[in-house]
Amino acid sequence: MNMSFYTGAVGAYMQNQRMNVQANNIANVNNYGFKAERATFHHLMYSNVLGIDEEQLPKGSGTKMAKASTDFSCSGYTETGRRFDFAIEGDGFFALYNPADGEISFTRDGAFMMAQFLVPPPEDAEPEIDPVTGEEIEPQPTEEWRLSDNEGRCVLDSMGNFIVIDRDDRDAELDVGVYDYMIYDGMLHADSGRFLPIDKNGDLYLGTGKVRRGYLEVSNVDLAQELVKVIESQRAYSYALKMVQTSDEIEQTINGLPN
Repeated sequence: MNMSFYTGAVGAYMQNQRMNVQANNIANVNNYGFKAERATFHHLMYSNVLGIDEEQLPKGSGTKMAKASTDFSCSGYTETGRRFDFAIEGDGFFALYNPADGEISFTRDGAFMMAQFLVPPPEDAEPEIDPVTGEEIEPQPTEEWRLSDNEGRCVLDSMGNFIVIDRDDRDAELDVGVYDYMIYDGMLHADSGRFLPIDKNGDLYLGTGKVRRGYLEVSNVDLAQELVKVIESQRAYSYALKMVQTSDEIEQTINGLPN
């Protein structure tokens, strides 16, 4: 009875994990550039038992969710007409630099904006002399308008530099960089639309995807399919709990039998 109880309990827990993945997909169905995750299951352990006609049959003891793999396929684009919206036609990512901690992450969400940044003066900048008072004036930060996401991360161009925007010519062509990896498997979700690479992904290189201005890539979540999967997971979760309950009742019955 311990085996059936354990198998049912593990099954219920793993179906709950699967529903968490599906719930996250559904929550991001309208987020531009979002990539759906798919729960992948593996056997915990199994052995072979002798079946009819001496056929070897697997006897398992449950499964576990090995990982939530990401589906990087593209489901299409929507035209916005906004000057700072970008989409990648083909493979690749936009690169985002976080000035707060120096982290570089990657995204397919090209809903960018023009943001103001203060650029500190060079370390070797010398103070100026006030022509009236003769006092030294320490170098001051200068304003710079850059292409960024809505959380202050700077978009990088094809040379790895910040994209500086001329306030008087906002429709000027911008060199928005497209970066790519040979392998996508294992990339970490930084949040709903950003990814962080791992060693497995290989070296970073300039991608071949084409940048389309005034467009955004839509989420690749299939809402109908996700809802069907949620129903399947709920049923499997219910069956697993029933298995736990039945195993417990049988064990109690056995323990109550007279010796």
